[in-house]
Amino acid sequence: MNLWSRPLGLLKVAEYMSRFDIDLKLIDCTEIFKEKQYGTGKYPYEVVEKPEVLKPVPRRFKRYGMATEEFKERFKNQLPCDFVFVTSLMSYWYPGVQSAIELVRSLSPHTPVILGGIYATLYHKHAGEHSGADFIYRGRINEGIKFALQTFGFRLREKSTPRPYYKLNLYSAYPFAPLLTSEGCPYRCSYCASAVLSGRFVQRSPSEVVTEIRELYDAGVRDYAFYDDALLVNKDSHIKVVLKELVESGLHVRFHCPNGLHAGLIDDELAYLMRRSGFTTLRLSLETVDEKRQAATGGKVTREQLVSAVRILKKHGFGKEHIGVYLMYGLPGQPLEEVKEGVEFLKTLGVRINLTEFSPIPGTQCWEELKEQGVITDDIDPLVTNNTVFSLLFSDYDWDKLEALKQDVKKYNRSG
Repeated sequence: MNLWSRPLGLLKVAEYMSRFDIDLKLIDCTEIFKEKQYGTGKYPYEVVEKPEVLKPVPRRFKRYGMATEEFKERFKNQLPCDFVFVTSLMSYWYPGVQSAIELVRSLSPHTPVILGGIYATLYHKHAGEHSGADFIYRGRINEGIKFALQTFGFRLREKSTPRPYYKLNLYSAYPFAPLLTSEGCPYRCSYCASAVLSGRFVQRSPSEVVTEIRELYDAGVRDYAFYDDALLVNKDSHIKVVLKELVESGLHVRFHCPNGLHAGLIDDELAYLMRRSGFTTLRLSLETVDEKRQAATGGKVTREQLVSAVRILKKHGFGKEHIGVYLMYGLPGQPLEEVKEGVEFLKTLGVRINLTEFSPIPGTQCWEELKEQGVITDDIDPLVTNNTVFSLLFSDYDWDKLEALKQDVKKYNRSG
């Protein structure tokens, strides 16, 4: 399911590169999907042979997104090219990275390939050994990109200031647009790699954010997805300012928050502005109802704060169809009974329940805990960290009971 996914990092690379005297082309293998609602939809897929490490998992192994032959045709149409940037939205999608690089190699053997993004940063050694790329770029987008190109002998000439990706004609249409009003996160949750990937927490100016939304609106975009990890932090000087300007502008748009919002930061004015400005899909973070585990994993919300946030949101017209709450399962040492308790608690609030599988990420506290327990090692295959796989293999849950809980949640979510 495409939940407003776009390779925003790669698009930001395009913005950075737009200052130079070069032509830019994009092949987004996740661009193809059958649209359902608000710009989201289902990816096409094909069942492929299951890797040996996943043989114990009772599921089919699928390749989602663009078909191989279509990728080859699109890439052929862009040849010749001087260099290729590759990224992946998820670390455990690295077989797709391997396949894409192999196809590039087969069609343009001497073209340098630079791999960057989450996989290249979190699994730098693995990417260097297994991806097939010529250069593994780690970390944020900065002048290091110019250095990477210089290692292959490229000396680029600057011609202008960078341009936003949506002005570079990289897509033929925009069913939705990603928005990033900040980088990083001031919280340090034990399961999250935001701090590892982004470093310090930095917020853009509200006026810059509003300008981007206005320009995308003029390009025909009506659905926007916030990619922030901490959208509501410093709310009075940041997101409230943005929303007040948007309300005054009269733009008719829909905003979606696939990343969990901090429920403890939602107050009456913010809920009012969110409703007036067009917020349609809200996801709040709870993770667990166990107070000790909640405190140990980050302590960013309590039951009471969540109850208050839901009450305020409903007061301003948000209903079950708008509000979802993330509840995690498979956290280190987390029993299934704790997850069931969380499900029953959320049912009393009249919100959608979004069960979320825990996935271990290098550099996080949970990763270190699992290493100390001997559950994982630093050289674990990233495929095994797939969030749909890890809990089945390492949580000691009864698979039938877990599946029954999932079906119960689905039934509840479909009810009125």
